[in-house]
Order: sequence, then structure tokens, then C-alpha cells
Amino acid sequence: MALLSSVSSLLPFSYGANRLTSKASFASITSGFNLSSRWNSTRNVPRLHLSRAVTNSSGNTEVSENEAAPRTYTWSDNKRPRVCILGGGFGGLYTALRLESLVWPDDKKPQVVLVDQSERFVFKPMLYELLSGEVDVWEIAPRFSDLLTNTGIQFLRDRVKTLLPCDHLGVNGSESFVTGGTVLLESGFKIEYDWLVLALGAESKLDVVPGAMELAFPFYTLEDAIKLNEKLNKLERKNFKDGSAIKVAVVGCGYAGVELAATISERLQDRGIVQSINVSKNILTSAPDGNREAAMKVLMSRKVQLLLGYLVQSIKRASDSEEDEGYLLELKPAERGLESQIIEADIVLWTVGAKPLLTKLEPSGPNVLPLNARGQAETDETLRVKGHPRIFALGDSSSLRDSNGTLLPTTAQVAFQEADFTGWNIWAAINNRPLLPFRFQNLGEMMTLGRYDAAISPSFIEGLTLDGPIGHAARKVAYLIRLPTDEHRLKVGISWFAKSAVDSIALLQSNLTKVLSGS
Repeated sequence: MALLSSVSSLLPFSYGANRLTSKASFASITSGFNLSSRWNSTRNVPRLHLSRAVTNSSGNTEVSENEAAPRTYTWSDNKRPRVCILGGGFGGLYTALRLESLVWPDDKKPQVVLVDQSERFVFKPMLYELLSGEVDVWEIAPRFSDLLTNTGIQFLRDRVKTLLPCDHLGVNGSESFVTGGTVLLESGFKIEYDWLVLALGAESKLDVVPGAMELAFPFYTLEDAIKLNEKLNKLERKNFKDGSAIKVAVVGCGYAGVELAATISERLQDRGIVQSINVSKNILTSAPDGNREAAMKVLMSRKVQLLLGYLVQSIKRASDSEEDEGYLLELKPAERGLESQIIEADIVLWTVGAKPLLTKLEPSGPNVLPLNARGQAETDETLRVKGHPRIFALGDSSSLRDSNGTLLPTTAQVAFQEADFTGWNIWAAINNRPLLPFRFQNLGEMMTLGRYDAAISPSFIEGLTLDGPIGHAARKVAYLIRLPTDEHRLKVGISWFAKSAVDSIALLQSNLTKVLSGS
């Protein structure tokens, strides 16, 4: 994953000793939602027999099925600003934490609700370490309920269905009876907000090749990583008994594809055959030269077969039998001088393309958001959606361009920096201050290449690339510093230190055994 930061930029959002710890309350402890219309006005829709949101022991809200409940989410204070953040990835969670860390006048500190379909925040650049066994799930995918325990941020687990913005009616409207719009959730509830943050992320784009949707494994979410790990475990148990090699086909040689190929080839070693397919004649076409060279060296040393200059035309089952889990990939040349071929694989990993989740929302009438061809919201330089001054978009949901007019990449590094600006600009908007234009600072790129291998190319030192164990250690420290909260960072740091100590002792014992046996 492309992410590197100098020490100052890596410092997480800190919280003072007098940080507010009270959670946004609900009108009813048991239901979490108001039993009547917020203002008793006709614009609130009637009750429906839908789900019920129940506040658990940690103060966060989950949705239970088949319960009668009203539709309106109740904020604790009708006078303080209401900020609704959709999506709990890097953009959404870090924007919420940024808002929490800022100093606010007593009557203007916003109430923040964070909505996500998952119960966990996922530090996606380290999903590969789940396959290598370096990390545990709780370390890179902590529950929101744990991360937000000592904050005023309320978490709601639900899916977004429709956006109903009304901020196109005017920029002003901080009065308690004016709303920036409404979010409708799939559970049937609605959230009225003053300020909205769109950070819904994206999902793998599998519908471009026949068979990919049904047969290929994406690698984009925690669920994808867990499912892949279980599949590999199953293949290892099955194939290692008879000594047959496990055949893995990786489609795409961008960062995700190369990191997957390096990690899996190291895991399977001589008992696996990894083939990486890419439409270009090179791997990592947009990466720094140092990262590309380090990756190529690792892939060659682990005998990864590179099929460069090919398009995947289709993916099919090797036979009609459901018990036979083999697949056939039909490859078509994308370059002259190559011939079509068909390769076999026990598992197909798809790392090419992603589509923003904004495109999955239901239309909301004439006030729909301006989206580009990729399904991202068009924003101005302050990250506000064009034509909607009370809506901000970042990460995969934003189509912000740099000073040269180039669309910014949807990487974790960009989302980190956008979250900082989004939080500040919401503060500025609420306090009638000028908003800051976002300026992306490319701090470099880094990638994992295995359990003790990585490559880092910082942008502030031209031509420098750290690879091998040094690069691996530097990458891990950088990500440790970037974890969301002080408490979680401390727990993970202790865990990683303990694991490193155990690994070091085991390595020392192994070396001593070899020396003694040789003598």
C-alpha cells in the first residue's frame, strides 16, 4: 500500500486531559430512537415496523431485527451542531477523531455519529499480514466500540440507503430548526444532520470479466482476507498430503497484486506455484523505481511466474463437477508478439479495479450529488461537494484533483490527509472561519514483501529505498504510529514487541542448533 509519512505527519490525533467522555445520548435507553417526531412537524414521516437500535453496554448502537420503532434518530442537544459521518474507514474514522481532538466553544462542539456497515475499523494496508500470520485480527481490525469508548462519538452499525440533502437551499442555517439534510438507512431509520461527511469507501470491481464475480477471490476487506486465509488453509491440508503444488493466479500487478503474490509465495514456498497476470509489460507501473526493483527481486527469488502483457478474458471451472475446485483462466495478449494461453489455478485472486459505494445508493430525486464517471462526488478544493456546502467527501467517495488537474489516487495516505482537512474545515464552517484548500503532500510509498521484507521509498529523500528487514521494521513502526487511538496503539505495540522477542529467541535457538550440529 502506498503510505509513508515523516515523523510529524505520522503523529496521531492526540486528546487532552479534559477531553469530553460523555456519549451522545438517545431519547430512550432501550430503543435509542425518539418515540415521536423531533419537532412534531408534518415533515417527519410516520412510524414503520422495522428494526430497533439497542444501545449496548459500551454505549454504541446496533440494529436488531423485527422490532417496532420510529424512524428518527435523536440527538442529545437540539442546539449543538449535528455531524453525520458515513463510513468508518480511514477517511470517516479519522475525521471523527479529528473533530473530537479540536478545541470548541462549549455551545458549538458538534455531536458526531459514525455510521458503518461493519463492527470493525480495518487498517487495510496490513491485511496481508493476516495471511503471513504476523498480526492478529484485533490488532489491525479493532471494534469501533473499543476505539470510541472514551470519546463523545456515537457509532451506529447500519447501511446507508438514500441521501436527502437540502443544503442546496442555502449555506446558512445553523439554527436548531434548520437541517442540512437527512440520511435514510437500510434498517428504516433516518438521521437528520447539519453537516454530512461522505467516506463510504469502495468495493472490488469483479463484473468486468465473465466468471470473475462467481469464481475469483477479491482482496479488499477484512472478510476477504479471512475467507482467503481459510481457503489457503483448506488447500494446504488437501494438497500437502499428496505433495501436489497449490496453484495460485493473481490478477493484477499493482501494489495489491504484488504484495499478495509476495506474501502467498513466501507462505507456500516450494509447495505452491504463484502466477501473476498483468496487462502491462511491467509491474508496479506507477511506483518509484526503488520499490519496483525491490519487488521484482523478491518475486524472482520466490519463483513467482510473471505473465505480463495479458488480459484475462474469462474464468471458468476446470470441470462440471462441484467437487473439483480447479479453475481455467483464458488469457488474451495485450501486446504484440504474445500468444493466447490458458492456465490452471486452484484459486484466483482479483486485485484489479474498484468502484465507489456511492454508486449503490438509491436516487434521491432532483437534489442528487454531482458524480463523475467513476461514481465519485465532485468536490471543490476544500473537500465540499459542489453545490452542497454542508456535505464533505473524501477518500474513495471524492474526486478531488491536484494542482495539475490529475485525479488524486484513492490510497490510505490521501485519505489520512483529507481526514485532517475535513475535520478542520467542519470546525471552520461551524465557527464562521475561512475553509482551507486541501493540498496533498506525497510523502512516499511503501509495501510489504513478506514476513521480514518490505520496501519503502520516501519522497523527501530522492533515490532512497529501504528494503529487506530494515524496510519491514520501518514500515511496521510507521503503521503503528498511525493506528487510530493512543490506547489501541499501546496495546498493539506491546503485542508486536512480544512477538518480535519470541521470534528473535526462536531464530537464535535455530542458529545455535545449526552451529552445534555442524561441529
